[in-house]
Parts: sequence; C-alpha cells; structure tokens
Amino acid sequence: MAEARPLVHVRTPTYQRPTALRRCLESLQAQTAARWVCDVYDDCPAASGRAVIAAMDDPRIRYHHNQPQRFASKNIDQCFRRDNPHDADYFFVLEDDNYVLPDFISCNIAACERHKVNIVFRNQLVEFASGTNDASLSETGILNDKLVGGLYQPDVFRLCLMADIGVSNGGLFWSRDAVTDLEIHFDCSATLQEYMRTFAIDEPIYVAMEPLAVWAENGEGTTRDFGDRAGYFRRELALKRSVGILQRKAWALAGRADRNRFLSHPDFRYSAQQRATGLVKSHTQLRVGSSLSRSEVVRLALRGALIRLLGKRDPAVLSFVSARMG
Repeated sequence: MAEARPLVHVRTPTYQRPTALRRCLESLQAQTAARWVCDVYDDCPAASGRAVIAAMDDPRIRYHHNQPQRFASKNIDQCFRRDNPHDADYFFVLEDDNYVLPDFISCNIAACERHKVNIVFRNQLVEFASGTNDASLSETGILNDKLVGGLYQPDVFRLCLMADIGVSNGGLFWSRDAVTDLEIHFDCSATLQEYMRTFAIDEPIYVAMEPLAVWAENGEGTTRDFGDRAGYFRRELALKRSVGILQRKAWALAGRADRNRFLSHPDFRYSAQQRATGLVKSHTQLRVGSSLSRSEVVRLALRGALIRLLGKRDPAVLSFVSARMG
C-alpha cells in the first residue's frame, strides 16, 4: 500500500562543519511532518560529513561525497536542481549551518495549499555569533522590515532587487509543480546566485512572515566560491556591477503602475531612502523626489558610475538573463 503524500525532499550542502551539520539534520528529525528524505552533499575532500550521517543512522538521510570538489556556489546550486529522484511533492534547501523549527515543513505545505501557489518564501530568524558560546537569535525575522507578506506577482517581487538581495536560499520552499527553475546553471558566487534566484521567480510567490527557519550570520566562514582568489574589492565591484544589471532588467519587466509607485509601494517595508538609493546607484532612475537630498543623489550616481566603470561584470549575468528571458 502506497504511503500517504506529501513527501518533502531536502537537499543539504555541507563543508567541514560536522557539529553544525548534526544540529541541522536533527532539526529535520524534529519536524511535525515526518515524511521527508534528505540528500547531503559533502564538499569536504576528507568526507568529514560521512561520520555524522553514519552516527545518526537515519535511513531518510542519504550521504553523497562530491568528487571532484564543487566549492560553495556549485554545491549550493546543485541543491536547486529540478530532477526528482524520490518522486517528492515539495523541496527545500537546508544549508549545514542553518536549521528549521518543528513546524517549518507542515506550515509551508499548508501555505502552498491554502494560497494555491507553488513557491513559498518563509521568514527566518538570524543566529548571531553562530557556532560560538555567544550564539543568540534575533527577536524578529529578516523580512520584517522588508516585506509585508502575502501573495506577490513575480514582476512586483523582483523589485526587491532595487533595495535588497530578495530571496535567501533557506527561506524557499517549492512544489514539484513550480514553473520557476531555481537552479542558476552558470558559475558565479553564492551571493550573486541569490540575487539571480530573485530575478528567476516567474510565478506568484507567497511570502510567509512567521519565522520558522534560522539563518546563521557567518558569511566570513563561507568564502569558497569556485576557488575564486580575486581580492575583496575586485569581488565587491564585480558583484555590484552584476547586481546593477539585474536591477535594471527587473525594473524594465515591472508594470508602469508598480514602477510609478515604487518609492511608496505598499507591498514593501523598505524605507523610501533605501528604495531610492537602489534606483540612483544602479542608474535605473535619478528622479526620486524628496526621498534623497540632491547632494546624496549626486554622490550615489557618481558611485554607480564608478562601479560601472571599474567593476568587471560577471560573465554569468548576461547569459543567465538571456536564458531566463528567452
């Protein structure tokens, strides 16, 4: 007799964090919705995650050792593949240093069904000083000062890029029926991937404001993007130049009414200054009314010009945009 649906397929990228990995996987075992299977993709050459999986002895957790090493960006991106080897109904990515609260799966499935959507973007708490004795959780979710929650059409949701990164990997939960391809397919940094993933959203998305996942604020501990040895400032300039391209494309795809009211758009909680800063620095629009002083507009416009002059565009960006826009 076939088991009752739904089945959730979790993908977990990991690299040399066995203690965090165990906590991450134990948060799956604590889920109120028990029908899940997890594939762990270990990018450690010494396969340090294998012992963790063996000790947990849970048949729902399957271990895969990346050979050759994929580095952070490729290891994460493979976790968004559209293939469905377990015939699962829903999917999400749980990075090894993050974890989910017990109702994460059940509430996300309920949100998909209640709002008739195939993608949910779930609010997350922030863990400060993750992996230390001083670790603590934020009092509110990372989306509380960004979005109002509810159903967003894709052209509106992409406008997050004008003020912020948009989606985060650990907040996404999607159905087998999702139209959007969340895998980027092009080599780039893990940070740029998240901007691209926001741009990739191509269907209605429900933003769920109750924080049921935890994101570890430890970006300095994840710097293995495809072996990139470029200096910090070169990487930052390249990232900002590439994000500017995504911002201008997202703006062009939005409807005129949403563009005209962007600085006060009710679907966003970003401050007017933050919205205007993105518009000016990306050279998308310089007329921002009273949101910024004239001197600040000039400063940001010059800064944007320097980024476009000195920043080296990531080769993946135009190829990605071209592929997504057909």
